[in-house]
Amino acid sequence: EVKLVDSGGGLVQAGGSLRLSCAASGLTFDDIAMGWFRQAPGKEREAVSCISTSDGSFYTAGSVAGRFTISIDNVKKTFYLQMNSLRPEDTAVYYCVARRGFGCYENYQNGYWGQGTQVTVSS
Repeated sequence: EVKLVDSGGGLVQAGGSLRLSCAASGLTFDDIAMGWFRQAPGKEREAVSCISTSDGSFYTAGSVAGRFTISIDNVKKTFYLQMNSLRPEDTAVYYCVARRGFGCYENYQNGYWGQGTQVTVSS
């Protein structure tokens, strides 16, 4: 029943913006961590941003601080990653993740995952 569908990736020039969406079904947005990971070829998967309604915690990777913002729409059951001032090094497949009962500094990556959406930033 639980499903995450992430979308919104594409090709953008450096300095541009994209907004990624993660539509959730079968989940409530109470007591849950919601976040984004990314993985580029040959690089380790990394956490990008997270928000938790379980413990009120937030996380933003230093490499995207001040440029990326995570947000929640409780009505649409969707959470977002607004990405501004994009750089070529932001190129990766981005995945949304959610886990019930976890905070952003716990192992929420063992929850539910979207299929991934490709973000490519040209120089």
